[in-house]
Parts: sequence; structure tokens; C-alpha cells
Amino acid sequence: MDYKIEEMKKEDWEEVSKIYLEGINTGKATFQTEIPTWENWDSSHTKSCRLVAHFENKVLGWVALSPTSSRCVYSGVAEVSIYIGEEYRGKGIGKALLTNLIDLSEKDGFWTLQSGIIKENLASIALHKSCGFREIGVREKISKMSNGVWHDVVLMERRSKVVGVN
Repeated sequence: MDYKIEEMKKEDWEEVSKIYLEGINTGKATFQTEIPTWENWDSSHTKSCRLVAHFENKVLGWVALSPTSSRCVYSGVAEVSIYIGEEYRGKGIGKALLTNLIDLSEKDGFWTLQSGIIKENLASIALHKSCGFREIGVREKISKMSNGVWHDVVLMERRSKVVGVN
């Protein structure tokens, strides 16, 4: 499949939100239980470093960064969100999106990318490791799903080798 990695635009939100809902429905991609509005999502993510994988006019997956803190000393640290459409998982789209995000984030001055991944989401953990993230710990029983089941979250990070190394 010949897809393109492009900057996410507001016009992509309808398809992006459908993919987000597919992730919510897995029960292991996020603790979110419903899709936010575009305005809420937009205000909680960095304005740069938002990418989609497009094939023709269809969004196959997306990746974006959220600030980890409003304090200026953490301006180079961000949290990764990545979601791939159900029918496109396991086809290398996640790796292409995450690799492009890493390159873009370094151009934008981010020195640390982090992810909190539900422990049962083995595919996401493997994807992050394949892109240079390392496991730095596990937060045990950090959140309870609506079905009453507690989940652990694996904390992963990737430190840039070109930004913030001095």
C-alpha cells in the first residue's frame, strides 16, 4: 500500500476520531471512554508534531504529541499518542508514523518523548521499542476501566541523541 505521511489537519478529525474510537473499544489502548471534540483534542495537543498516514483520501492512522507540563523547563518533553485503524494494524504504518514523528519532534526541539502504555498492549510496547524507546518503569494499578478492571501502565521514553545533549 502506497500511503503518505502528512501533517494532520482539522479536516482529518472525523476519520482520526473514528480510529481513536477503535482504540478506545479495544480496552487496552487508552483509559479514555469517549472521543473528545476537535476543540478539546486540539487544545490538549501540541500544535506541531501531528501526523496522519493517508492512502488516497483515507486516514489509516495518526500520531500526535501532548505537553507533559505547562512549566517551561519541560518544553522539550512530550507524550506520544499513536493509533492505527483496525484494518491497517501490523502493516508497518505505526512504525512509519512514529519514525516520522521522532524526526519532526527533534526538528521542533523535543529532547524526550514518553509514552504510558497499558501493559496488555504488547503491540504498542513492541512498536515503541523498535523506534528506540526503552521501558523506564511500571505504574501498577494506575487506572480502573469502566468494567472495574485495574490496569498497569508501562512507562517508556526515548531521549534524543541530537537535541538537549549538551
